[in-house]
Amino acid sequence: MLNLTGKNALVTGIANNRSIAWGIAQQLHKAGANLGITYLPDDRGRMETKVAELVEPLKPSLFLPCNVQNDEQIKSTFETVREKWEKLDLLIHCLAFASKDDLSGDFSQTSRSGFNTALDISTYSLIQLAGAAKPLMTQGGSIVTLTYLGGVKVVPNYNVMGIAKAGLEMSVRYLAAELGPQNIRVNAISAGPIRTLASSAVGGILDMIHHVEQIAPLRRTVTQLEVGNAAAFLCSDLSSGITGQVLYVDAGYEIMGM
Repeated sequence: MLNLTGKNALVTGIANNRSIAWGIAQQLHKAGANLGITYLPDDRGRMETKVAELVEPLKPSLFLPCNVQNDEQIKSTFETVREKWEKLDLLIHCLAFASKDDLSGDFSQTSRSGFNTALDISTYSLIQLAGAAKPLMTQGGSIVTLTYLGGVKVVPNYNVMGIAKAGLEMSVRYLAAELGPQNIRVNAISAGPIRTLASSAVGGILDMIHHVEQIAPLRRTVTQLEVGNAAAFLCSDLSSGITGQVLYVDAGYEIMGM
């Protein structure tokens, strides 16, 4: 049986009850993990209040602001993890952003600032967080991030995010090679299209979901909890021999040619 009792898990990227990160947090809690939750702070504190209310049933022992474009907040987050927990076992990276203007239209017209922002938040943040987690994973650990098919194949209205996901998947491999000697595993889950706050910025997301429902071998798309189950597996000893991999949780859509 999958058991994460005694494991400290830091989960990033929960925005609301549709977030894939929310599905992952629920399944980690169900498996017995001790949760820490980060949220993206805003001037009015609305995100803090919204996420705090959502995760309250999971009883997280840490609830911290962390904007990954702010080096001091990243440093503060992991200093708090060290002070309160002493060690970190699991890191869940569910962070991605690109300007809506850079997701549609001609890819060759991607703005420099839009490119930098997408790669900074969606790709470089994994490298940053993994580097900060490394000295805290003294007993080994597991890092899991979220990617998408648009990182390896052209998907309409994905544009610069496809480049960010491609970079993310390669980062998974380089990090797995670096951290493996410390028994820290790094993997990605490539989930099928799900209606989330992030995916709402992708034009035609509902059409994409309906297409998957028609073409995928299981004739449906997947849920946040199914992705959460896969993440819990990758965080557990049941996956102790798996690192540097991209696990497709997409009802089989990725295997189809037409």
